[in-house]
Amino acid sequence: MSDDIAYPVFRTPDLALALSTARRLMEFGQREDSDVCVYAQLHSVAEVQRVAKELPEGWFRGREEDGVPWEDQPALVLGSKGPGLPVDPAAYDGRLPVQVELDYLPVGSIEDAFTAAIGPNRGWINWETLRWPDAPQVGFNGESQHAEVTLLVNTPTRELDEHADDHTVLLHVRSDCVDGREIREPYAHWLAEQVGLTVIGPGQRW
Repeated sequence: MSDDIAYPVFRTPDLALALSTARRLMEFGQREDSDVCVYAQLHSVAEVQRVAKELPEGWFRGREEDGVPWEDQPALVLGSKGPGLPVDPAAYDGRLPVQVELDYLPVGSIEDAFTAAIGPNRGWINWETLRWPDAPQVGFNGESQHAEVTLLVNTPTRELDEHADDHTVLLHVRSDCVDGREIREPYAHWLAEQVGLTVIGPGQRW
C-alpha cells in the first residue's frame, strides 16, 4: 500500500484564476475516465441553507453526536440532499459544521457551480484517476494511482483547518520517503514545469 504527497504549485486570491490553473494542470494528466469530487465545510445555518439552494444535489451531513449509536443519529447526521435538509435552525444545534460533497462526477460537470456557491467557506475540488507521464529526463516512470490535482478554496491545508483569503493548487504524486527525504519530489517539480508552474512549498500528507 502506498500514500500520496501533494505539493503546492500555485496560490492566488483570484478563485477564477486558481480554477483555470488547476484545470490546466489536470488536463495534462486527464484520461477518458477521470472524475472530480468536491467538498466543503459550512459553519452557519445561513450558509447551509444558501449552499443547499445552489447545490441541491449535494450530500449534506451534520456533525455526529458523541456516544449515540449510528442508527440513532438524527437524519441530518445520516445525510440528505439539499431539498431534504431541515428548515428549523434549531435542528442544526450541535451539528455544525455541516459537510457537503459530491463525488465521482464527470470532469467539467460541477467545478464552476461549486466555486460559484462556496462563498467564504473552506473546501476543495479534487480531480482523480489521472495519469502522469514518464519523465525519463529526470529518471522517473509515470504513475496513475496517486495522480491527482486539488484546488484548496479559502484554506492552505488539505485538512481545511486554517482559513485563508487565497486558494492553492496541489499536485499529487506517490510518496516515497527514504531517510526523511521524498525521492519523488523532483518528479513533482518536473510535472509542474510542464505546464508552466513551480513547486512553491513543502508537500502535504493526510
